[in-house]
Amino acid sequence: MTTKRIIEIFSAGCPVCNEAITDIQSLSCPSCHVKVLDMHDSKVAQRAKKLGIHSVPAVAINGKLADCCAGRSINMDILRAAGLGKPIL
Repeated sequence: MTTKRIIEIFSAGCPVCNEAITDIQSLSCPSCHVKVLDMHDSKVAQRAKKLGIHSVPAVAINGKLADCCAGRSINMDILRAAGLGKPIL
């Protein structure tokens, strides 16, 4: 029995996501099983939330969010410091 590494790509179908899909698929090997998951599907979105995905594209390998995809979420404090919600005088 051959074990495969499960590569899950969480995508919204945008050009950036599509480029990531192409790049990941080109790097995959015979030990990789690449799955593209559509974030417009509510079940996929729920799974993404459980994995801690806050933006796409994102990749999980064998059920674990890849380090490159962790911690990418909107930080309201940083946005406020950049001027969000402050009138231009």
